Amino acid sequence: MQSGSLRQRPIYSNAPHDPQGPAAERRLNETARPRRGTGKNKFASETERDAYFNSKYHIDVDFEVPKKLQWYYAPAFLAFWFAIYLSLISTQINHMPTPLTRADEAAHPRDFIAQRAEDTLIELTRIGPRVVGSVANEVTTVQFLRDEIEKVQAEANERFEIEIDVQQASGAYMHWTMVNMYQGIQNVVVKLSEKGNPNENYLLINSHYDSVPGSPGAGDDGSMVVTMLEVMRVIAKTDEPLAHSIVFLFNGAEENPLQASHAFITQHKWAKNCKALINLDSAGSGGREILFQSGPNHPWLMKYYREVPHPFANTLGEEMFQAGLIPSDTDFRIFRDYGGVPGLDMAYIFNGYVYHTKFDRVNVFPRASFQHTGDNVLALARALANAPELDDTAAHAEGHNVFYDFLGWFMIFYTATTNIVINMIVSVIALLAIGVSLYFMSVRSGCSISGVLVRFGIILGIQLVSLGLALGLALLVALFMDGVNRSLSWFTEMWLLLGLYIFPIIFGMSILPALYLERTKKDPLSLGFRVQLFMHSHCICLVLLIIVLTALGIRSAYFIMLCVLFDIVALIVNLVTKWHRKAYWFAIVVMICQILPFTYITYVCTAALKTLIPMQGRSGGSANPDLSMALLLWLFSVMFAGFLVPLILFFRKTRTIVLCFLAGTILFIIIAVTDAGFPYKPKTSPQRYALIHAHRILHNADGTTRTDESGIYVYPQDRRFSIAEEEIKTIGQLHKVSEFCDEEMFCGMPLYNHRWHKAREYSFWIPIKEQPEIPAAYPTLTLQETTELDNSMQRRFNFSLAGPDHMTIFVNVKNDAKLLDWSFNETLIKNNEPPPYFVYFSYGLDKSALEFSIDVEKTTSSFDTPTLEIGIGGHWVHYDMQRSKGLGAYIDSFPSYAYIQAWVGTYESWYF
Repeated sequence: MQSGSLRQRPIYSNAPHDPQGPAAERRLNETARPRRGTGKNKFASETERDAYFNSKYHIDVDFEVPKKLQWYYAPAFLAFWFAIYLSLISTQINHMPTPLTRADEAAHPRDFIAQRAEDTLIELTRIGPRVVGSVANEVTTVQFLRDEIEKVQAEANERFEIEIDVQQASGAYMHWTMVNMYQGIQNVVVKLSEKGNPNENYLLINSHYDSVPGSPGAGDDGSMVVTMLEVMRVIAKTDEPLAHSIVFLFNGAEENPLQASHAFITQHKWAKNCKALINLDSAGSGGREILFQSGPNHPWLMKYYREVPHPFANTLGEEMFQAGLIPSDTDFRIFRDYGGVPGLDMAYIFNGYVYHTKFDRVNVFPRASFQHTGDNVLALARALANAPELDDTAAHAEGHNVFYDFLGWFMIFYTATTNIVINMIVSVIALLAIGVSLYFMSVRSGCSISGVLVRFGIILGIQLVSLGLALGLALLVALFMDGVNRSLSWFTEMWLLLGLYIFPIIFGMSILPALYLERTKKDPLSLGFRVQLFMHSHCICLVLLIIVLTALGIRSAYFIMLCVLFDIVALIVNLVTKWHRKAYWFAIVVMICQILPFTYITYVCTAALKTLIPMQGRSGGSANPDLSMALLLWLFSVMFAGFLVPLILFFRKTRTIVLCFLAGTILFIIIAVTDAGFPYKPKTSPQRYALIHAHRILHNADGTTRTDESGIYVYPQDRRFSIAEEEIKTIGQLHKVSEFCDEEMFCGMPLYNHRWHKAREYSFWIPIKEQPEIPAAYPTLTLQETTELDNSMQRRFNFSLAGPDHMTIFVNVKNDAKLLDWSFNETLIKNNEPPPYFVYFSYGLDKSALEFSIDVEKTTSSFDTPTLEIGIGGHWVHYDMQRSKGLGAYIDSFPSYAYIQAWVGTYESWYF
């Protein structure tokens, strides 16, 4: 055997050789207290016994060999953490301030009045859906805003002046992979200034008043519009200085998407003066608004957000959003990318089930949410409008922030550079503290340091395998649920996630350590020390993760840093007090130190779940959402349970306790595959579909028609699209849209935007005989003229397009033609992106025909053969569905729990 083996020599390796020593040491190792008797083992007291062994064998016996706790204490241990979750997290995550009413206004003249905002929202939503191009959006809502602003003017303090400008603009930009083009869309812009103030640096506050088809848009984004109106009223009414003017931008085309913000920041006369931004949007309805983007590169903004009365912010949200993990976008990106305006991006995220549906009404939006948001926005507006940094924002550009709140009580923020320093310091201290702990284990147990290190290496390997096993089990459950067509079972009942994913994760993290300790009962190293080694090994894993994430520039590594920090605090306390030798004292210190990280991590985890779960209902059918939940919960479980799971090893019948988690997983799977796990409920958590009753006509090069048919285009927006397949089949024979994509440009379908093309494998075309009731003429594409350019092989095609206020234009080249230029946004051509190209076009008040040109070149054939293929999709998205009896009947074919966003449309293509 090797010289470092613990089995080669007695536990107390520093003891001199003595014929009777080993027997005495074995007795001490078994009981830690020699039985009283006769001869050498008869001691008058434990002090005498300790002195004897210290003098004879040079042993420090000031340690405990613990007996395991009875198994029935384990439920109490678990209940303790569950009680913390219920008492703190469940209450604080939904905590709201008391809303002020109109009756409170006299006593609170400087405060936001929630009831006034609510009353304004009621009037706004009575207009109905406010879709770009509709009278409701372009005329009625604009007049409504004018009237409300005039009320503010009537109440304003004489020290202020209010200017109103209704902008009408046209333009284009790239939105992901499509050209996003607009014509005659509107913005209502208000500038609130202190009279005689020459300062030309402004604060911009933005929200949008348009809504998606069919939705009254109470939460998205009417709630923020009326919040801005009330903030404007309170500031204008109070006699307080305003160092910088505030521009309130009520933008009229965000859902198109993001067109009006682009129009403002690139074309409006006040845009260049806007130096900072507060962007207000919604991906839900009510709850607490979250700050999920800051800056970028302007950490000073968080100095002012820190002072808001109800902070709710997290760097994790920013990184997830910017990484594309959240299927949404906001005007913040437009102001940042096209105007270089730093700012704060805030949005409602809870109750995302009603987002972009007809159920997004005032009656589901709590009044307290107005107060929460209004208090924060009012405080921010006052602070930033008087911030000296607005006069030279470039001088304060210092990098990214790390920011987060704690239960809504206070904010913590620091720069990304500081984050790197903190992460590295905590990691180094953790490694040093673990090293010291291992040394003292060797000294106190009598084991050689090499023997302790060998055991630590084995336990570290077990811990790594356990973490992998935990992830594997969670992913296995996710694959199983999807394989039996039961994904999203937790969509409405979030509590199912506990048994489906957290239980198998805890089982995976604890079963191997439990088996190891069971098989090493006679190991000379005490149970307490071996449990500590499991905690140290988990800490090592987290330290490695911190280093990797920090090196990758992921600021959310601060989560893991906090977990390591509090574990090391517990370890240092135990080392200083020598409680690390007394197993249960050691465990108590660990539990106390884990309360804060457990509370914080589960708080963020709950907020993330409440945000992301509804989003899985509109994230498409290509990805298994259960995999996302499994991975997310594994990451959070590693953080909030990683240092608590080893404490389970102190209970008797550890293996039985651990197996209970596996049994719970099986029970929850059974529940999830029954009707109890059905994911949808009418009105509150519906399944989403987009549907177009369309007529498509595809022309050949000689002008003849190869396809002329009507049908229903069905775009399911989540993974469980097959759940209503039988009902959908009553409409007609289903064809995957992808079946048409090899032969036709963009599948020859009336795709509404680029996301629809990405979902072609999970969308359907159902041919039917009944043609849609189109409320106006089909889109008309007219070739005005062709012009020869530099030589006979280059030509310009000039077109004119007239049609509804929402159209899509698809462009492709044929017969070795090359697209040289066009009058649309040039990004696709400059980047040499291969055709076909997707152009999304909408208009507001300006209904004039769209004039555009395309320049092409041919090198191997003449212009006698087809050169261009152009397809035009027409979408009547705000057309009253009730006018089409046929469309209404098809909608009725869907289950009661389905929400259908439907309209009529056309698609026609030609060769030129």
